[in-house]
Amino acid sequence: MTIAAPDTHRADRGDAGSPDYDAGTVLELRGIRQTYGTGEAAVHALQGIDLVVARGDYLAIMGPSGSGKSTLMNLLGCLDIASDGQYLLGGVDVSSLDDRQLAKVRNKQIGFVFQSFNLIPRMTALANVELPLIYGGVKSAERRRLALEALDMVGLADRVDHRPQALSGGQQQRVAIARALVTSPTIVLADEPTGNLDSQSTDDVLSILDSLSRAGRTIVVITHEDTVGEHAARVVSIRDGRLVSDRRNRPLGTAKGAAA
Repeated sequence: MTIAAPDTHRADRGDAGSPDYDAGTVLELRGIRQTYGTGEAAVHALQGIDLVVARGDYLAIMGPSGSGKSTLMNLLGCLDIASDGQYLLGGVDVSSLDDRQLAKVRNKQIGFVFQSFNLIPRMTALANVELPLIYGGVKSAERRRLALEALDMVGLADRVDHRPQALSGGQQQRVAIARALVTSPTIVLADEPTGNLDSQSTDDVLSILDSLSRAGRTIVVITHEDTVGEHAARVVSIRDGRLVSDRRNRPLGTAKGAAA
């Protein structure tokens, strides 16, 4: 299985919106706060998050239940907008975008991988992987070519016509990873990607993420599992809505099992 390097020359990446934007930075959070409710009932889910992720890094965001991981994931994925602070993705402040522009960002720049796979049961693996391309207006022949390439990347070239119920949990998650990769996104954002998998399937999925990292993909994993965090090049810990530690396991762009 060969994982292709990301396309860094696409015109829709965006490189404006911040005068001090660093082309080597994929995303940056500046003083991010997220508050739900008002007055005494207010819940301060995130409290002044500052975070910079470089292109090609492999970052794990770790913390216990209720730490703010899910809230942070929703913001990174442009599924929600922060109450305060600035989120730059590819140099663009996402709070300045309207709903249509945010939908385009989610479609083209962020590859989502969820714990529950989020595959459509009635559709084949190939059709599930094609979905982001359909929403992006890609023509049929090109959609099929790109989807087949993505499924081959994750070792499922022989399962393209299988529906989710005919696939194991690990295979379904690999289809989800292929779907995340098919648009050549700026970042792959994985939320507890091994949470529903057995140990062998977990190893298979983590091996794919390692390969993606070695190929230069930018990966952000939200997890509470130490075994997942060990594969990342960098681990950030969050507790009570604040980042409490930031350590680098290995050099930028390398993953577990790779030479430093």
